[in-house]
Amino acid sequence: MLNRRQFMSRVAAAPLAAAAIQTASGIATAANGAKPNVLFIAVDDLRPELNCYGRTWIHSPNIDRLAKMGMAFERAYCQQAVCSPSRSSLMTGTRPDSTKVWDLVTHFRAAEPNIVTVPEHFKKNGYFVQGMGKIFHPGYDDPRSWSVPWQTPEAPTYAKGKSANEVDEDKPKAKGGPPVESADVPDNFYKDGKVADIAVATLKVIAKKPEPFFLAVGFAKPHLPFVSPKKYWDLYDPAKIQLAPNPYHPEDAPEWALTNSNEVRNYQGMPTKGKFDDTIARQLKHGYYAAVSYTDAQIGKVLDELDRQGLTKNTIVILWGDHGWKLGEHGEWAKHSNVENDTNAPLLLAAPGMKAANKHCKALVEFVDIFPTLSELAGLPLPTHLEGWSFKRLLDNPELPWKPAAFSQYPRGKDRMGYSMRTDRYRFTVWVGREDHSRIDAIELYDHQADPQENTNISKRPANAELVKQLMAQWQAGWKAASPPA
Repeated sequence: MLNRRQFMSRVAAAPLAAAAIQTASGIATAANGAKPNVLFIAVDDLRPELNCYGRTWIHSPNIDRLAKMGMAFERAYCQQAVCSPSRSSLMTGTRPDSTKVWDLVTHFRAAEPNIVTVPEHFKKNGYFVQGMGKIFHPGYDDPRSWSVPWQTPEAPTYAKGKSANEVDEDKPKAKGGPPVESADVPDNFYKDGKVADIAVATLKVIAKKPEPFFLAVGFAKPHLPFVSPKKYWDLYDPAKIQLAPNPYHPEDAPEWALTNSNEVRNYQGMPTKGKFDDTIARQLKHGYYAAVSYTDAQIGKVLDELDRQGLTKNTIVILWGDHGWKLGEHGEWAKHSNVENDTNAPLLLAAPGMKAANKHCKALVEFVDIFPTLSELAGLPLPTHLEGWSFKRLLDNPELPWKPAAFSQYPRGKDRMGYSMRTDRYRFTVWVGREDHSRIDAIELYDHQADPQENTNISKRPANAELVKQLMAQWQAGWKAASPPA
Protein backbone atom coordinates (compact mmCIF):
# COMPACT_ATOMS: atom_id res chain seq x y z
CA MET A 1 0.00 0.00 0.00
CA LEU A 2 1.34 3.41 -0.91
CA ASN A 3 2.11 5.87 1.86
CA ARG A 4 1.03 9.49 1.56
CA ARG A 5 4.25 10.71 -0.04
CA GLN A 6 4.41 7.83 -2.53
CA PHE A 7 0.78 8.37 -3.48
CA MET A 8 1.24 12.08 -4.09
CA SER A 9 4.43 11.40 -6.05
CA ARG A 10 2.40 9.29 -8.48
CA VAL A 11 -0.42 11.86 -8.55
CA ALA A 12 2.09 14.60 -9.33
CA ALA A 13 3.80 12.62 -12.07
CA ALA A 14 0.77 12.32 -14.35
CA PRO A 15 0.10 16.00 -15.02
CA LEU A 16 3.83 16.71 -15.30
CA ALA A 17 4.25 14.01 -17.93
CA ALA A 18 1.31 15.45 -19.84
CA ALA A 19 2.78 18.93 -19.58
CA ALA A 20 6.05 17.68 -21.03
CA ILE A 21 4.44 16.48 -24.29
CA GLN A 22 1.97 19.30 -24.81
CA THR A 23 1.06 22.37 -24.61
CA ALA A 24 -0.95 23.56 -27.51
CA SER A 25 -2.34 26.24 -25.25
CA GLY A 26 1.06 27.64 -24.34
CA ILE A 27 -0.16 28.46 -20.82
CA ALA A 28 2.41 30.40 -18.78
CA THR A 29 5.08 30.25 -21.50
CA ALA A 30 6.30 33.48 -22.97
CA ALA A 31 7.15 33.83 -26.66
CA ASN A 32 10.84 33.84 -25.78
CA GLY A 33 10.49 30.76 -23.55
CA ALA A 34 11.16 32.73 -20.37
CA LYS A 35 9.74 31.52 -17.08
CA PRO A 36 6.59 33.40 -16.07
CA ASN A 37 6.61 35.73 -13.10
CA VAL A 38 4.13 35.17 -10.28
CA LEU A 39 2.10 37.85 -8.49
CA PHE A 40 0.64 36.11 -5.43
CA ILE A 41 -2.07 38.20 -3.74
CA ALA A 42 -3.54 37.18 -0.39
CA VAL A 43 -6.57 38.87 1.15
CA ASP A 44 -7.63 38.30 4.75
CA ASP A 45 -11.22 37.24 5.59
CA LEU A 46 -12.42 37.85 2.04
CA ARG A 47 -15.55 35.89 1.22
CA PRO A 48 -16.70 35.50 -2.40
CA GLU A 49 -19.13 38.41 -2.07
CA LEU A 50 -17.66 40.25 -5.03
CA ASN A 51 -19.13 41.71 -8.19
CA CYS A 52 -17.33 39.13 -10.33
CA TYR A 53 -19.07 36.39 -8.33
CA GLY A 54 -22.46 37.84 -9.19
CA ARG A 55 -22.85 40.04 -6.09
CA THR A 56 -23.56 43.14 -8.12
CA TRP A 57 -23.97 45.39 -5.08
CA ILE A 58 -20.25 45.12 -4.27
CA HIS A 59 -17.80 47.64 -5.76
CA SER A 60 -14.78 45.49 -6.66
CA PRO A 61 -13.66 46.71 -10.11
CA ASN A 62 -10.04 45.63 -9.77
CA ILE A 63 -10.71 42.09 -8.60
CA ASP A 64 -13.33 41.99 -11.36
CA ARG A 65 -10.60 43.03 -13.80
CA LEU A 66 -8.52 40.05 -12.70
CA ALA A 67 -11.53 37.77 -13.20
CA LYS A 68 -11.81 39.02 -16.79
CA MET A 69 -8.11 38.36 -17.33
CA GLY A 70 -8.43 34.78 -16.12
CA MET A 71 -10.74 32.49 -14.22
CA ALA A 72 -12.86 32.78 -11.09
CA PHE A 73 -13.31 29.53 -9.18
CA GLU A 74 -16.77 29.44 -7.63
CA ARG A 75 -16.22 26.40 -5.43
CA ALA A 76 -12.76 26.81 -3.92
CA TYR A 77 -12.37 25.62 -0.33
CA CYS A 78 -9.84 26.28 2.39
CA GLN A 79 -8.73 23.44 4.64
CA GLN A 80 -9.54 25.19 7.93
CA ALA A 81 -11.45 28.46 8.28
CA VAL A 82 -9.10 30.54 10.37
CA CYS A 83 -5.96 32.44 9.38
CA SER A 84 -2.92 30.46 10.53
CA PRO A 85 -4.15 26.92 9.79
CA SER A 86 -5.47 27.98 6.39
CA ARG A 87 -2.33 29.84 5.40
CA SER A 88 -0.01 27.14 6.73
CA SER A 89 -1.91 24.58 4.69
CA LEU A 90 -1.94 26.65 1.50
CA MET A 91 1.69 27.71 1.74
CA THR A 92 2.95 24.15 2.29
CA GLY A 93 0.45 22.33 0.07
CA THR A 94 -0.47 20.04 2.95
CA ARG A 95 -3.54 19.67 5.14
CA PRO A 96 -3.88 20.73 8.80
CA ASP A 97 -3.44 17.20 10.09
CA SER A 98 -0.04 17.19 8.37
CA THR A 99 1.09 20.68 9.36
CA LYS A 100 -0.28 20.10 12.89
CA VAL A 101 -1.46 23.71 12.78
CA TRP A 102 -5.04 23.85 14.08
CA ASP A 103 -4.62 27.02 16.17
CA LEU A 104 -3.01 30.46 16.11
CA VAL A 105 0.11 29.69 18.13
CA THR A 106 1.72 26.72 16.37
CA HIS A 107 4.25 27.21 13.56
CA PHE A 108 4.14 24.60 10.82
CA ARG A 109 7.90 24.06 11.07
CA ALA A 110 7.41 22.55 14.52
CA ALA A 111 5.84 19.51 12.87
CA GLU A 112 7.55 19.71 9.47
CA PRO A 113 10.90 21.49 9.96
CA ASN A 114 12.18 20.67 6.48
CA ILE A 115 9.01 21.14 4.44
CA VAL A 116 9.28 23.41 1.41
CA THR A 117 6.79 26.29 1.05
CA VAL A 118 5.41 27.70 -2.21
CA PRO A 119 7.75 30.73 -2.32
CA GLU A 120 10.71 28.65 -1.11
CA HIS A 121 10.11 26.19 -3.94
CA PHE A 122 10.22 29.00 -6.48
CA LYS A 123 13.35 30.41 -4.86
CA LYS A 124 15.06 27.01 -5.09
CA ASN A 125 14.20 26.96 -8.78
CA GLY A 126 15.81 30.22 -9.77
CA TYR A 127 13.20 32.83 -8.88
CA PHE A 128 13.75 36.06 -6.99
CA VAL A 129 11.18 35.82 -4.20
CA GLN A 130 9.94 38.72 -2.09
CA GLY A 131 7.01 39.05 0.29
CA MET A 132 5.20 41.87 2.08
CA GLY A 133 2.08 42.28 4.18
CA LYS A 134 0.08 39.41 5.62
CA ILE A 135 1.21 36.19 3.94
CA PHE A 136 1.94 33.87 6.83
CA HIS A 137 0.11 34.50 10.10
CA PRO A 138 1.40 37.62 11.92
CA GLY A 139 4.34 36.83 14.16
CA TYR A 140 5.03 33.55 12.35
CA ASP A 141 7.02 34.48 9.27
CA ASP A 142 9.23 31.94 7.52
CA PRO A 143 12.60 33.47 6.60
CA ARG A 144 13.56 30.47 4.47
CA SER A 145 10.78 31.34 2.04
CA TRP A 146 12.21 34.66 0.84
CA SER A 147 15.20 35.88 -1.17
CA VAL A 148 15.20 39.07 0.91
CA PRO A 149 13.59 39.60 4.34
CA TRP A 150 9.81 39.74 4.38
CA GLN A 151 8.50 43.16 5.33
CA THR A 152 5.32 44.75 6.58
CA PRO A 153 4.80 48.44 7.32
CA GLU A 154 3.84 49.98 10.62
CA ALA A 155 0.50 51.78 10.63
CA PRO A 156 -2.13 52.82 13.16
CA THR A 157 -5.21 50.66 13.47
CA TYR A 158 -7.54 53.67 13.85
CA ALA A 159 -7.50 57.28 12.69
CA LYS A 160 -9.74 58.70 15.40
CA GLY A 161 -7.69 58.47 18.56
CA LYS A 162 -8.56 54.91 19.55
CA SER A 163 -6.01 52.33 20.55
CA ALA A 164 -3.60 51.65 17.72
CA ASN A 165 -2.03 48.62 19.37
CA GLU A 166 -1.54 45.72 17.01
CA VAL A 167 -2.87 42.47 18.44
CA ASP A 168 -3.55 38.99 17.16
CA GLU A 169 -6.84 39.90 15.55
CA ASP A 170 -8.21 36.34 15.48
CA LYS A 171 -8.07 35.80 19.23
CA PRO A 172 -11.12 36.69 21.34
CA LYS A 173 -9.66 39.38 23.55
CA ALA A 174 -10.37 43.06 24.13
CA LYS A 175 -9.23 45.12 21.16
CA GLY A 176 -9.32 48.62 22.60
CA GLY A 177 -11.44 50.05 19.81
CA PRO A 178 -14.68 49.89 17.83
CA PRO A 179 -15.33 47.28 15.13
CA VAL A 180 -15.71 49.91 12.39
CA GLU A 181 -14.24 53.25 11.39
CA SER A 182 -14.89 55.65 8.53
CA ALA A 183 -12.23 58.35 8.43
CA ASP A 184 -11.37 61.05 5.91
CA VAL A 185 -7.78 59.90 5.44
CA PRO A 186 -5.68 58.86 2.42
CA ASP A 187 -5.46 55.19 1.51
CA ASN A 188 -1.93 54.84 2.81
CA PHE A 189 -2.86 56.03 6.28
CA TYR A 190 -3.82 52.42 7.01
CA LYS A 191 -1.55 49.42 6.60
CA ASP A 192 -2.99 48.04 3.37
CA GLY A 193 -2.40 51.30 1.55
CA LYS A 194 1.22 51.22 2.71
CA VAL A 195 1.55 47.60 1.57
CA ALA A 196 0.30 48.61 -1.89
CA ASP A 197 2.85 51.44 -2.02
CA ILE A 198 5.67 49.02 -1.14
CA ALA A 199 4.45 46.53 -3.75
CA VAL A 200 4.37 49.22 -6.45
CA ALA A 201 7.88 50.38 -5.56
CA THR A 202 9.10 46.78 -5.51
CA LEU A 203 7.71 46.03 -8.96
CA LYS A 204 9.71 48.93 -10.38
CA VAL A 205 12.90 47.34 -9.04
CA ILE A 206 12.31 43.66 -9.73
CA ALA A 207 11.11 44.38 -13.27
CA LYS A 208 14.76 45.05 -14.09
CA LYS A 209 16.11 41.80 -12.61
CA PRO A 210 17.35 39.13 -15.01
CA GLU A 211 15.60 36.31 -13.18
CA PRO A 212 11.82 35.82 -12.96
CA PHE A 213 10.14 36.95 -9.77
CA PHE A 214 7.61 35.59 -7.30
CA LEU A 215 6.06 38.57 -5.48
CA ALA A 216 3.72 37.84 -2.55
CA VAL A 217 1.52 40.74 -1.47
CA GLY A 218 -0.78 40.28 1.52
CA PHE A 219 -3.67 42.60 2.43
CA ALA A 220 -5.20 42.59 5.91
CA LYS A 221 -8.66 43.97 5.15
CA PRO A 222 -11.51 43.19 5.28
CA HIS A 223 -10.37 41.61 8.55
CA LEU A 224 -11.75 43.24 11.69
CA PRO A 225 -11.77 46.03 12.62
CA PHE A 226 -13.56 47.22 9.49
CA VAL A 227 -11.62 50.46 9.05
CA SER A 228 -11.21 52.21 5.72
CA PRO A 229 -11.20 55.72 4.26
CA LYS A 230 -14.60 57.42 4.09
CA LYS A 231 -14.75 57.39 0.29
CA TYR A 232 -15.17 53.61 0.36
CA TRP A 233 -18.00 53.84 2.88
CA ASP A 234 -19.65 56.36 0.58
CA LEU A 235 -19.90 53.71 -2.14
CA TYR A 236 -22.73 52.06 -0.20
CA ASP A 237 -26.14 53.22 0.96
CA PRO A 238 -26.67 51.55 4.34
CA ALA A 239 -30.44 51.59 3.84
CA LYS A 240 -30.00 49.27 0.85
CA ILE A 241 -27.75 46.74 2.58
CA GLN A 242 -29.61 43.46 2.90
CA LEU A 243 -29.18 41.51 6.12
CA ALA A 244 -28.59 37.75 6.24
CA PRO A 245 -31.73 35.79 5.34
CA ASN A 246 -30.98 33.02 7.85
CA PRO A 247 -29.92 34.58 11.18
CA TYR A 248 -30.46 31.37 13.15
CA HIS A 249 -28.68 28.16 14.10
CA PRO A 250 -29.14 25.35 11.56
CA GLU A 251 -32.00 23.07 12.52
CA ASP A 252 -30.85 19.82 14.19
CA ALA A 253 -27.17 20.82 14.04
CA PRO A 254 -25.06 20.16 17.15
CA GLU A 255 -24.52 23.18 19.33
CA TRP A 256 -20.77 23.07 18.79
CA ALA A 257 -21.10 23.29 15.01
CA LEU A 258 -20.83 27.07 15.34
CA THR A 259 -19.22 29.48 17.79
CA ASN A 260 -20.56 32.52 19.60
CA SER A 261 -19.14 35.31 17.40
CA ASN A 262 -16.51 36.02 20.05
CA GLU A 263 -14.15 37.68 17.59
CA VAL A 264 -16.68 40.47 17.02
CA ARG A 265 -18.14 40.63 20.51
CA ASN A 266 -14.89 41.83 22.03
CA TYR A 267 -14.94 45.12 20.16
CA GLN A 268 -16.38 48.23 21.77
CA GLY A 269 -20.15 48.54 21.62
CA MET A 270 -20.78 44.94 20.60
CA PRO A 271 -23.23 42.78 22.62
CA THR A 272 -21.42 40.29 24.83
CA LYS A 273 -24.16 37.72 24.29
CA GLY A 274 -27.37 37.22 22.37
CA LYS A 275 -28.36 38.44 18.94
CA PHE A 276 -26.96 41.42 17.08
CA ASP A 277 -29.76 43.88 16.41
CA ASP A 278 -30.40 45.08 12.87
CA THR A 279 -28.70 48.43 13.40
CA ILE A 280 -25.44 46.80 14.50
CA ALA A 281 -25.72 44.12 11.81
CA ARG A 282 -26.14 46.70 9.08
CA GLN A 283 -23.25 48.78 10.42
CA LEU A 284 -20.98 45.73 10.42
CA LYS A 285 -21.95 44.75 6.90
CA HIS A 286 -21.43 48.35 5.73
CA GLY A 287 -17.98 48.33 7.30
CA TYR A 288 -17.11 44.99 5.73
CA TYR A 289 -18.23 46.11 2.28
CA ALA A 290 -16.25 49.35 2.56
CA ALA A 291 -13.15 47.42 3.63
CA VAL A 292 -13.53 45.09 0.64
CA SER A 293 -13.67 48.06 -1.72
CA TYR A 294 -10.69 49.67 0.01
CA THR A 295 -8.57 46.56 -0.44
CA ASP A 296 -9.82 46.20 -4.02
CA ALA A 297 -8.46 49.68 -4.75
CA GLN A 298 -5.04 48.70 -3.35
CA ILE A 299 -5.01 45.60 -5.53
CA GLY A 300 -5.77 47.87 -8.47
CA LYS A 301 -2.66 49.93 -7.77
CA VAL A 302 -0.51 46.80 -7.91
CA LEU A 303 -2.14 45.55 -11.12
CA ASP A 304 -1.71 49.00 -12.67
CA GLU A 305 2.01 48.95 -11.93
CA LEU A 306 2.31 45.46 -13.36
CA ASP A 307 0.84 46.90 -16.57
CA ARG A 308 3.08 49.98 -16.52
CA GLN A 309 6.17 47.81 -16.25
CA GLY A 310 5.05 45.67 -19.20
CA LEU A 311 4.96 42.57 -17.00
CA THR A 312 1.33 41.49 -17.22
CA LYS A 313 1.70 39.43 -20.39
CA ASN A 314 4.26 37.14 -18.73
CA THR A 315 2.96 37.04 -15.16
CA ILE A 316 0.75 34.49 -13.45
CA VAL A 317 -1.57 36.46 -11.17
CA ILE A 318 -3.38 34.61 -8.40
CA LEU A 319 -5.66 36.09 -5.74
CA TRP A 320 -7.08 34.16 -2.81
CA GLY A 321 -8.97 34.94 0.37
CA ASP A 322 -7.72 32.74 3.20
CA HIS A 323 -11.27 31.62 4.10
CA GLY A 324 -14.84 32.84 4.05
CA TRP A 325 -16.69 34.84 6.69
CA LYS A 326 -20.20 34.88 8.11
CA LEU A 327 -22.03 38.21 7.96
CA GLY A 328 -24.94 37.24 10.17
CA GLU A 329 -25.69 33.91 8.51
CA HIS A 330 -26.70 31.30 11.10
CA GLY A 331 -26.83 34.17 13.59
CA GLU A 332 -23.02 34.32 13.61
CA TRP A 333 -20.23 36.73 12.70
CA ALA A 334 -16.66 35.80 11.65
CA LYS A 335 -15.39 32.35 10.63
CA HIS A 336 -14.27 29.41 12.83
CA SER A 337 -16.57 26.69 11.51
CA ASN A 338 -17.10 24.12 8.74
CA VAL A 339 -20.12 25.77 7.13
CA GLU A 340 -20.13 26.83 3.48
CA ASN A 341 -19.94 30.53 4.38
CA ASP A 342 -16.62 29.92 6.13
CA THR A 343 -14.90 27.26 4.02
CA ASN A 344 -15.75 28.66 0.56
CA ALA A 345 -13.42 31.49 -0.40
CA PRO A 346 -12.58 33.45 -3.55
CA LEU A 347 -9.87 32.14 -5.83
CA LEU A 348 -8.95 33.89 -9.09
CA LEU A 349 -6.11 33.04 -11.42
CA ALA A 350 -4.85 34.46 -14.71
CA ALA A 351 -1.96 32.86 -16.59
CA PRO A 352 -0.26 33.87 -19.84
CA GLY A 353 -1.75 32.03 -22.78
CA MET A 354 -4.70 30.42 -21.00
CA LYS A 355 -7.61 29.63 -23.32
CA ALA A 356 -10.49 30.14 -20.90
CA ALA A 357 -9.98 33.79 -19.93
CA ASN A 358 -12.99 35.62 -18.48
CA LYS A 359 -14.55 32.32 -17.41
CA HIS A 360 -15.99 30.86 -14.23
CA CYS A 361 -15.24 27.34 -13.05
CA LYS A 362 -17.61 25.32 -10.89
CA ALA A 363 -15.20 22.43 -10.27
CA LEU A 364 -14.39 21.62 -6.64
CA VAL A 365 -10.87 22.84 -5.89
CA GLU A 366 -8.97 23.22 -2.63
CA PHE A 367 -6.31 25.55 -1.38
CA VAL A 368 -3.82 22.67 -1.16
CA ASP A 369 -4.13 22.62 -4.96
CA ILE A 370 -2.57 26.06 -5.34
CA PHE A 371 1.04 24.93 -4.74
CA PRO A 372 1.04 22.22 -7.45
CA THR A 373 -0.90 24.43 -9.86
CA LEU A 374 1.54 27.33 -9.68
CA SER A 375 4.47 24.94 -9.94
CA GLU A 376 3.09 23.24 -13.03
CA LEU A 377 2.22 26.56 -14.67
CA ALA A 378 5.81 27.69 -14.16
CA GLY A 379 7.23 24.38 -15.39
CA LEU A 380 8.74 23.50 -12.02
CA PRO A 381 9.04 19.97 -10.62
CA LEU A 382 6.46 19.06 -7.98
CA PRO A 383 7.68 18.27 -4.46
CA THR A 384 6.56 14.81 -3.31
CA HIS A 385 5.01 16.07 -0.06
CA LEU A 386 2.05 17.79 -1.74
CA GLU A 387 -1.51 16.78 -0.78
CA GLY A 388 -3.41 18.46 -3.60
CA TRP A 389 -3.82 18.32 -7.38
CA SER A 390 -2.77 20.84 -9.98
CA PHE A 391 -5.86 22.33 -11.60
CA LYS A 392 -3.88 23.68 -14.57
CA ARG A 393 -6.05 21.69 -17.01
CA LEU A 394 -9.14 23.53 -15.78
CA LEU A 395 -7.68 26.78 -17.05
CA ASP A 396 -8.21 25.55 -20.60
CA ASN A 397 -11.39 23.58 -19.96
CA PRO A 398 -13.35 24.55 -16.83
CA GLU A 399 -15.97 21.89 -17.64
CA LEU A 400 -13.61 18.94 -17.11
CA PRO A 401 -14.78 16.32 -14.58
CA TRP A 402 -12.75 17.02 -11.48
CA LYS A 403 -12.52 16.32 -7.76
CA PRO A 404 -15.34 14.29 -6.21
CA ALA A 405 -15.01 16.24 -2.95
CA ALA A 406 -13.19 18.98 -1.04
CA PHE A 407 -12.19 18.48 2.60
CA SER A 408 -12.08 20.97 5.47
CA GLN A 409 -11.91 20.64 9.24
CA TYR A 410 -12.32 22.61 12.45
CA PRO A 411 -11.60 21.67 16.08
CA ARG A 412 -13.91 22.26 19.01
CA GLY A 413 -12.01 22.33 22.26
CA LYS A 414 -9.23 19.85 23.01
CA ASP A 415 -11.24 16.69 22.42
CA ARG A 416 -13.33 17.10 19.28
CA MET A 417 -12.62 17.65 15.57
CA GLY A 418 -15.18 18.26 12.85
CA TYR A 419 -14.17 16.90 9.45
CA SER A 420 -16.24 18.27 6.59
CA MET A 421 -16.58 16.89 3.06
CA ARG A 422 -18.12 19.03 0.31
CA THR A 423 -19.31 17.05 -2.70
CA ASP A 424 -21.05 18.38 -5.77
CA ARG A 425 -24.41 18.28 -3.99
CA TYR A 426 -23.83 17.75 -0.27
CA ARG A 427 -21.91 18.98 2.73
CA PHE A 428 -21.22 16.06 5.07
CA THR A 429 -19.55 16.79 8.42
CA VAL A 430 -18.55 14.21 11.01
CA TRP A 431 -17.60 15.24 14.54
CA VAL A 432 -15.14 12.80 16.08
CA GLY A 433 -12.75 12.53 19.00
CA ARG A 434 -9.47 14.22 18.19
CA GLU A 435 -7.48 11.20 19.37
CA ASP A 436 -10.14 8.58 18.65
CA HIS A 437 -11.73 9.02 15.25
CA SER A 438 -13.92 5.98 15.83
CA ARG A 439 -15.83 8.02 18.40
CA ILE A 440 -18.54 9.83 16.44
CA ASP A 441 -20.22 12.60 18.41
CA ALA A 442 -22.47 13.97 15.66
CA ILE A 443 -23.08 14.03 11.91
CA GLU A 444 -24.28 16.92 9.77
CA LEU A 445 -25.72 16.57 6.27
CA TYR A 446 -26.87 19.47 4.12
CA ASP A 447 -28.37 19.14 0.64
CA HIS A 448 -27.17 22.10 -1.44
CA GLN A 449 -29.69 21.37 -4.13
CA ALA A 450 -32.63 21.88 -1.75
CA ASP A 451 -30.91 23.90 0.97
CA PRO A 452 -27.97 25.98 -0.33
CA GLN A 453 -27.86 28.04 2.87
CA GLU A 454 -27.30 24.91 4.99
CA ASN A 455 -30.23 25.68 7.27
CA THR A 456 -31.37 22.12 8.03
CA ASN A 457 -29.27 19.14 9.05
CA ILE A 458 -30.99 16.13 7.46
CA SER A 459 -28.62 13.40 8.65
CA LYS A 460 -31.10 11.94 11.16
CA ARG A 461 -34.00 11.55 8.77
CA PRO A 462 -34.78 7.86 8.18
CA ALA A 463 -35.18 8.43 4.44
CA ASN A 464 -31.53 9.51 4.27
CA ALA A 465 -30.03 6.50 6.04
CA GLU A 466 -28.62 4.97 2.87
CA LEU A 467 -27.27 8.34 1.70
CA VAL A 468 -25.53 8.86 5.04
CA LYS A 469 -24.01 5.39 4.71
CA GLN A 470 -22.70 6.16 1.23
CA LEU A 471 -21.29 9.53 2.24
CA MET A 472 -19.72 8.04 5.36
CA ALA A 473 -17.86 5.52 3.21
CA GLN A 474 -16.62 8.31 0.94
CA TRP A 475 -15.66 10.44 3.94
CA GLN A 476 -13.76 7.56 5.55
CA ALA A 477 -11.84 6.95 2.32
CA GLY A 478 -10.91 10.65 2.37
CA TRP A 479 -8.94 12.75 -0.08
CA LYS A 480 -6.27 10.06 -0.51
CA ALA A 481 -8.74 7.71 -2.18
CA ALA A 482 -9.26 10.04 -5.14
CA SER A 483 -6.96 10.53 -8.10
CA PRO A 484 -6.88 13.14 -10.87
CA PRO A 485 -9.16 12.48 -13.83
CA ALA A 486 -7.38 10.88 -16.79
